[in-house]
Amino acid sequence: MILIMKKIAFIGAGSFGFTRKLVKDILSFPALADSTIALMDIDEERLGYITDAVKRIVSAGKYPAKVVSTQDRAEALEGADGVICTILSGGVDVWKNDILIPKKYGIDINVGDTRGPSGVFRFLRTAPVMLDIVRDIEKYCPHAIFLNYTNPMAMLCRAMQSVSPVRISGLCHSVQGTAEMLAKWIGAPMDEVTYVCAGINHQAFYLEYLWNGKDAYPLLREAMKKPEIRNAEQVRNEMFLHLDYYVTESSGHNSEYNAWFRKRPDLIEKYCTHGTNWNPGHYAFILDSYTKRQDSWRDEITEWMAQDTIDLERGHEYAAYIFNAVFGDGTMFKFNGNVPNAALIDNLPADCCVEVPVLASRYGLEPIHVGPLPDQLAVLVNTSARCEELAVEGTMTGDPRKVFHSILFDPLTSAMLSMEETKQMVDEMFDANRDYLPQFAHRS
Repeated sequence: MILIMKKIAFIGAGSFGFTRKLVKDILSFPALADSTIALMDIDEERLGYITDAVKRIVSAGKYPAKVVSTQDRAEALEGADGVICTILSGGVDVWKNDILIPKKYGIDINVGDTRGPSGVFRFLRTAPVMLDIVRDIEKYCPHAIFLNYTNPMAMLCRAMQSVSPVRISGLCHSVQGTAEMLAKWIGAPMDEVTYVCAGINHQAFYLEYLWNGKDAYPLLREAMKKPEIRNAEQVRNEMFLHLDYYVTESSGHNSEYNAWFRKRPDLIEKYCTHGTNWNPGHYAFILDSYTKRQDSWRDEITEWMAQDTIDLERGHEYAAYIFNAVFGDGTMFKFNGNVPNAALIDNLPADCCVEVPVLASRYGLEPIHVGPLPDQLAVLVNTSARCEELAVEGTMTGDPRKVFHSILFDPLTSAMLSMEETKQMVDEMFDANRDYLPQFAHRS
């Protein structure tokens, strides 16, 4: 039997923490330990740092892997079996407009990378680059598995999946991360927990959450009576108590995706300041955090490189397990991925990007039918999904009117602004992003 070394390309490899974590996971699988790790980033300095870091992981694990680095995307993709994307289009100087312009109109953004006015414009900036990447994959490695970690997840995956035959799935760690958090809260060993989780990215819900085959939601409601648990995730816990199902993404994110928590200063203080896991849960903190990270990343990398030992233990991100299932040793792996809604969730729009269970195997990626969401969840999720559909159609057709409509119906925006105010805000955001939006070049 002839064994062929696999090639895995990282596009946006300068995302130091994430790339390092994923490489460590990939090489921990014996069938992938001799892979060629192709690192690509447009930032030469970041690329140099991550190349050194990955080589250190290879050396520490005594893996027979090969590491190559390049600023040429075609070179990185050529012949790849798997592709991972972790890019960011535009730095803090442009990204801050996503936060500050809505704030000027009274919309207090917490994270701003997924949906609503901030998420939509992040998507508009990133979509042209992602579409170029997927076209290159079609050209240089058409049979590769493409795993996207870049936000806004659902809109980017929807745009790419609508035009490309490449096998694409978007991955988010919130599903397995939240499942583990809930298990800890009820005292359940994670290997005794099973669940069915479905919806859209950052707004998926555990339709079943079982401990040894029994419904664990009564135990979770009991755990909510403990102040340290009730206050740990104030937004998500409030949603659970009123909607009856637990949502995947953090309180900081979910405070933005509806009209309940951020429309008045007293509500922001009550629900979004002390228990969002993004403390203190408002725009100024987020801007400050990203600015400091922009200035401190070299020190963080240098400190990591100076450590005497490197932790090589496999983590829980999905990517390595998926690659191992498809082109490693073939061990099947079920995960929650972002895929087109091809009759997977009955009461969400056809072909919108949904986050559902997917089976990875030698046969590729096979999404699993879930059925309808409970009615109260379907109302909430449909609103977000349909707003995302408008934004995607807007960027694919170069129609700014559809972008405006996608933000007009955003729950938090519509709770805060009139229609005319929303139009003024969207126009201002278009002007601030003009240099990053070639798809709207014809816009007057």
